[in-house]
Parts: sequence; structure tokens; C-alpha cells
Amino acid sequence: MKVSAFTFLRNGQKLGYPFVESIRSVLPIVDEFVVALGPCDDDTERMLRAIGDPKIRIFPTQWNERVKNDYSIKGFVYGQQKSIALFNCTGDWAFYLEGDEIVHESELAKIRAAMERHLDDPRVEALAFDYLHFYGNANTIAWSPRWYRSEVRILRNTIPAWGPKGLFFVVLDSALRGHYPTAAHTGATIYHYGWVRSETQMNLKSEAVEKFWSNQVKTGTDYSQIDAATLKPFAGVHPKVIQEWLPPAAGVFQADPGYRLTRRDRKHRFMLQLERWFGFRFNKKHYKRVR
Repeated sequence: MKVSAFTFLRNGQKLGYPFVESIRSVLPIVDEFVVALGPCDDDTERMLRAIGDPKIRIFPTQWNERVKNDYSIKGFVYGQQKSIALFNCTGDWAFYLEGDEIVHESELAKIRAAMERHLDDPRVEALAFDYLHFYGNANTIAWSPRWYRSEVRILRNTIPAWGPKGLFFVVLDSALRGHYPTAAHTGATIYHYGWVRSETQMNLKSEAVEKFWSNQVKTGTDYSQIDAATLKPFAGVHPKVIQEWLPPAAGVFQADPGYRLTRRDRKHRFMLQLERWFGFRFNKKHYKRVR
């Protein structure tokens, strides 16, 4: 069994992505790591090459910044870049990680075993993970139907598939139709640190990416503007590879006590209450569970 990993990057250093830590977190269980590297004006390329692992293959790319963002599929440029990296993978499986996603070293063997177990089962087109979204600091996770809590990150690399957006994949049934992949669960977790970067870096990121998603300009990021009911303490241990990157913090991140709930917040509070009462989840996911 051969395993590829892949991602796409552009100005990852300037925008606060722990992309070096992300790549290092899965190198022990993959045979190659493909990086589609867009034009950068920071140290991203130097930092990538400084990892010094021969498994890493870097493909310089250009970004089509003329793609209109007022179609139903927004963020299409991100899907293009993700697909460029995917199409250069040569393994039986292709493991996608975004630049702020980390795999815990304690689960590497479990993930590798899941790929081996389902390698010869054509019903399994992909493998899914649970998610932990850290918010504000390293001691806090955001947990509600607003935050996807399970998603595909490993795709069978022998089927016609691509990424129309940054988050998910589509398997093609024909030239004009497709479906979300059928997936088994790895039993493992992706640690997502995108909302731990500084507010300054988050604002830089928003300015850089918003043109690919909307014609509207967002106001500055203020992490405190969130429903406190969606924040939970993190009781586990962070992956070793990310621990030095994390800024020091004490206690759970404090939301603004004067924050006014939106209609969406109230809806999610009600959904969380239903989950507590009946034991199910309103999961946002882009796959069909088969195993």
C-alpha cells in the first residue's frame, strides 16, 4: 500500500498557518507529501524546504484570481489548488490536510491500519475523521452544529474525484454528475488550530481570502464575539508537534458577556439541547457513512 498526503499553500507563514507542524504530523505514515505552492511573498517556500524530508514534493502553481465569486460554488480557486495537489498524488490513498490541521502522534498507527483494512473494499471511497476546532486559545474548543464535527480527509486515489471547494470532495458518476464519497470512519481526530492564530493574522487571512468567497468586505476579527454556550474546555493533550507553536494561555477563552445572540446562535443552542436530550448529532458532513 502506498499513501500520499497533499495540501495547498500560499503565504502560509504570513497568514499564521502552522503548516510545517501539519506536514510533520503525518510524514511518518505517508510515502510522499505533495504541496501545491502558490505565489508567496513571505518565507513559506524556505520553511517548506527546510523540513528537509525527501518525501515532500513541491509543485509551483498560479492562482486564477479572475474566477467570479458570485456563483453558487464559491471559493472555487481553493478547489482548483486542492485538486492540483490531489492530481499529483501517486498513492493508493490520498490524505488531505489543510495548513492548520494536525494529526496526533498517538493515532498514526490507527489511521494507517484503517487504510490497510479498507484498501480492498471498493464500497469505501474515503475515510473520515472527527474534528476538534480550537478557538481563541489552546484550552478551548468550539462545539456546535455551526462547526463541522466530522469530515473526510483521506480519499481513495483510484476513483475519479476532485475538490470543488476547499472543504470537501466529490466523486464523479459521469462528466456532469457526482456524489459525496462513501466513507468509513478512522476512529481518529483532526486537531484544527485555525482559530488560535492571533487576531492580527486572522485579519490578514480574511483580507487575503475574502475576494475568493464574497464581494463583501468583513470587519475586523474579534474572537470574543461568539456565543459562550458553544465553547468547551479541552481536557486532552495536544499533539507534540504543535505544542511549541501554541501561544501560552490560562483557562477557557472568555467570550464577551455582552455578546448579543444572533438568530443563528439561538437555532444552534436549540439544536445542542436536542442533542443532549436525545443523544444524536446535527452533524454537518460531506460524505455517506458505509462502515
